[in-house]
Amino acid sequence: MIRKLIISISAAIIIVAGSCNNKTSEFKTIGADVLRDKIAGGWAGKMIGVTYGAPTEFRAQGKTYDDSIKWKPSDVIGSMWQDDIYVQLTFMMTMDKYGIDAPAKKFQEMFAKAGYHLWHANVQARKNYYDSIFAPQSGMPEYNFHADDIDFQIESDYIGFMSPGMPQTAVKLSDKIGHIMNYGDGLYGGIFVAALYSEAFFSSDIPGIIEYALKSIPAESDYYKIVKDVIKLHQHYPADWQAAWKELESKWDEVDICGAGAPFNIDAKLNGAYIVMGLLYGGGDPVKTMEIATRCGQDSDCNPSNAMAVLGVIKGFKNLPPEFTHGVTQYKDSLFINTDYSFTKAVENTYNYALGLIQKESGVVTGNEIKIKVQEPVAPVLEISFPEVVFNKKVSVTEKGSWNFTGSWKTEMGNILGESKADVAEFSFSGTGVSLSGEWNKFGGKADIYIDDKFDRTIDTYFNYNGQEYGNTSIWHKFGLQQGDHKVRIEVKGEKCTGSEGTKVNLTDALVFVTAPKKNESFKFSFE
Repeated sequence: MIRKLIISISAAIIIVAGSCNNKTSEFKTIGADVLRDKIAGGWAGKMIGVTYGAPTEFRAQGKTYDDSIKWKPSDVIGSMWQDDIYVQLTFMMTMDKYGIDAPAKKFQEMFAKAGYHLWHANVQARKNYYDSIFAPQSGMPEYNFHADDIDFQIESDYIGFMSPGMPQTAVKLSDKIGHIMNYGDGLYGGIFVAALYSEAFFSSDIPGIIEYALKSIPAESDYYKIVKDVIKLHQHYPADWQAAWKELESKWDEVDICGAGAPFNIDAKLNGAYIVMGLLYGGGDPVKTMEIATRCGQDSDCNPSNAMAVLGVIKGFKNLPPEFTHGVTQYKDSLFINTDYSFTKAVENTYNYALGLIQKESGVVTGNEIKIKVQEPVAPVLEISFPEVVFNKKVSVTEKGSWNFTGSWKTEMGNILGESKADVAEFSFSGTGVSLSGEWNKFGGKADIYIDDKFDRTIDTYFNYNGQEYGNTSIWHKFGLQQGDHKVRIEVKGEKCTGSEGTKVNLTDALVFVTAPKKNESFKFSFE
């Protein structure tokens, strides 16, 4: 049975029959000028949305942002130095240089060597590259404490923009790129966003677009479940997004192990839910969509950026409010930092890559008419980064009883520094997981880590990429231990890699985790 498709104003669907085996082939048809305009709308939406929310980023953690939001078209210039855009343009530069089918290691290499700063899962993927941990291992939870974070979610847009009506293609591209820095729900966030765009080329029905995009991620995943919760909440509170937000927060506010008990939450799931809230409660209105996605809080520049980009694809650049697109037009040839890409080049190259993928996937490009072979969504296999991992407590290195130091460790600004081979630290805890927090800096050295007297691996705390050092970060972690008492031993090696100015290993605290059912697994909304 042929799937019923929603026809947008700017695109029509035709059914083409008569293949050599007499089976019916289904195509979607879109004009070349319409495709290009929708791609431009998507890129413009990213630029507009990220600058709209930028002043509010993480100003509201565990609460809504209730202050005034001021934005003017000229603020779009700020998108030139936003990681929401420059990271994925680096991936497009990789395609330009090595081809769209280049191995993941090439994408990771150019991303790692780009001159801009990175954070969370992205910076860990960069660190992993220089530690010879390559994709897909670089995004796996064993090597990336931030595997479920938002990173790929905010930089998968280009994949959706060049996969119009082709969700399988979007998943395939996402699987390679997303595993550079993420895994599990962190990967699914990027796939879901890319799938939203893929469907938005041919539909203006926002609830329908969201439901269809969900088919590209596993129904067993928490990401799928939280989006379904937003849909349910919207149906119950159709005119009250604040009421929906409160119930959503009550159920899902503890999902981020990166936040370790703090209200800060950069988890892909929760922030992805805010994208969906903006889209559903915004009802297709750009201002309302961005405002709600922003006021939901947390990573409140990324979320309106994704939401506004969905509207940009639906409406096309020409149909966005002129007061919004003015700033984009004004800076259309300005380069995003550490890339050779401008808005103009991003639109043109994305369009050309889209044409190539359409033809590769049995589509037809003839003059101004583009026929896209319909793909039914297929979700990837289920991945779970940190199953039933719950934060228990933080233990400072100054806390006696849990920590023991031998050798010549020094205290510096509340941290403990070891740099000689005789320096050994031990941390005792009860739980099923642990993360050691410390610093990556230009003086960083190497250490051997043992868990329960068994060697785990050698870590290197050197990091000084383009002047960026990284404090209070996970320098080593381990999950999946048996419940009970454990001991971590850190043996400083007194060694350094090429480029480091020292052999120091800096420790600040340890995060202890236990295995337990998460609150959202048994939570019931007030109306259930």
